[in-house]
Amino acid sequence: MIEELRKKAGELLTSGDVNVVIGYGEGPSEGRVTAITITDAADVEKLIFDERCDNNLALYLKKPEVTQHGKMAIVAKAADSRAINVLLLENQLIRENVVILGVNLDGADSWRKGNTPPVYDFMFGNEGIKNGWEEIDYPKIEELENMSSDERWEFWQAHLERCIKCYACRQVCPICTCTRCITDKNQPQWVPTSPHKMGNTHWNVTRAFHLAGRCVQCGECTRACPMDIPLELLNLKIAKEIFDEYQFKVGLNAEDPPPLATYKEDDDQSFIG
Repeated sequence: MIEELRKKAGELLTSGDVNVVIGYGEGPSEGRVTAITITDAADVEKLIFDERCDNNLALYLKKPEVTQHGKMAIVAKAADSRAINVLLLENQLIRENVVILGVNLDGADSWRKGNTPPVYDFMFGNEGIKNGWEEIDYPKIEELENMSSDERWEFWQAHLERCIKCYACRQVCPICTCTRCITDKNQPQWVPTSPHKMGNTHWNVTRAFHLAGRCVQCGECTRACPMDIPLELLNLKIAKEIFDEYQFKVGLNAEDPPPLATYKEDDDQSFIG
């Protein structure tokens, strides 16, 4: 699979169909991978793809240092591909400017890898579970739901009090696309900047709500957090609510508008007191 991927990347660069390829390469330390950009077909041998490749590369489709090259190609797993669909839906990308090299790691235990990207131009590896959503379950979420409200509060306070407001979760998220984040605004200041319980709760809950109906559940926020806070659980809970209420799965295509950004005259308004 990797040789086919490298060959196609080289062809795209040589022909001028793309000017840069976003993919995975060996990291600075043994056993680790990193995101790389390739502009010369002679360097496609640097591309790798294996079980270590967790990063959501869709993040780099908005980076000025990448977009300055022009038309891009990107190596995309199922979660990356779903993120691309969200960016297309929100007019953050132009489809004609991106060539999607879909990848699926055969036999992967992780549902994030063992699935077929919902959108791609070229596919490498056998197709797995279509669209990458059918095998999602919510055991940890159900465990939290079975707690009392006081127990859930204590659970989250115990985790969120470790937050140091480094904003790594924001920086690594492919769907956090605001030009200026609410946390960077101080007139008025909506989110306290100090790393204390109130500010930490405010920030992490606000971010989770901003991702409602948009999070592709790639897990980058949890992996990037230096304090090992299970941030993904907040997003997963909201995703479960979105699906239960609207049967909506994020990122399956770039046409279906998310339910929280869609108004219909016959919407159920029974929740309004």
